[in-house]
Amino acid sequence: MITPEFLKPGDKIGIVATARKVTPADIEPAVKTMESWGLSVICGAHLYAEENQFAGSDEIRTGDLQQMLDNSEIKAIICARGGYGTVRIIDKLDFTEFVKRPKWIVGYSDITVLHSHIHRHFGVETLHATMPLNFPAVGSTSTAVEALRKALFGETPDYQFNPGPLSRNGHERGFVVGGNLSILCSLSGTASELETEGKILFLEDLDEYLYHIDRMMMNLKRGGKLDRLAGLVVGGLSQMRDNTIPFGKTAEEIIADSVKEFKYPVLFGFPAGHQDENLPLFLGREAVLDVNPGSGSLSFMQPNAVTTNQKLKTMLKPLAFILGFFGLLYLLYSLLLRNT
Repeated sequence: MITPEFLKPGDKIGIVATARKVTPADIEPAVKTMESWGLSVICGAHLYAEENQFAGSDEIRTGDLQQMLDNSEIKAIICARGGYGTVRIIDKLDFTEFVKRPKWIVGYSDITVLHSHIHRHFGVETLHATMPLNFPAVGSTSTAVEALRKALFGETPDYQFNPGPLSRNGHERGFVVGGNLSILCSLSGTASELETEGKILFLEDLDEYLYHIDRMMMNLKRGGKLDRLAGLVVGGLSQMRDNTIPFGKTAEEIIADSVKEFKYPVLFGFPAGHQDENLPLFLGREAVLDVNPGSGSLSFMQPNAVTTNQKLKTMLKPLAFILGFFGLLYLLYSLLLRNT
């Protein structure tokens, strides 16, 4: 995986709305806060556009994000909020310049579309973290916002906390992937479908009926997304709903039941998702998941080794091609000499 360059004071970052609409009042606290970090904040040209529930038409939202992807001066793109709409523009985007100069893509919820698509096709780390809509009032901060600042400026998180009661002990290492459960299921069978084999899968969700959670977990299970994991990390399952006739299990119990036959570690209660304490996750980064009675940890690896290896591979590919080409010429020349 490729790790984009971390931020430093003076860098430019962009804010775009890929899904639901926002207002200047929604975004101003985040702009002021990030400027206090020493960053120059560039808002998308049509950030406050409106078309029904969306932040402008599909074409407008695509254009704003495309400009940020193509702008070499923009070092990170922070998505303003979630909602719904990113999937409507994903196939219209051109990631050519992004691949040449990778930059941080930040967000959660509906932004899971971008996370999954980028990981599948381009092998670039992204950041599952809080968004401008969630920033507190100017002059105050939060655990989620401060953790985002540290992550963007290059601090590697090592999360330690008490696991939820349905957690399963174990110790494994793998690349962290995932995001919003509903979005991941909606991507099944598409070009943005998540690849999970050998990975540590993170899941969270908001405002879903319990039987929907069960149906989505069955979708992942039947699709082969759960049986070959390195581990499972479950974040916030917030504001779950039930029918008049109760489903009979909590969301956590549904998820635990869907993976009970597998042997990898499972960690419930990770502080990320649709909740105030929404800690950043480096999606696409290797981490160690360790679950023991009374303790759990998710420790991300330092990015340097991964980045260096990736750069080395990138440098060696053209060399291997050139050597192979000249080797083929030499072979043809040798055959011609034998025939003369």
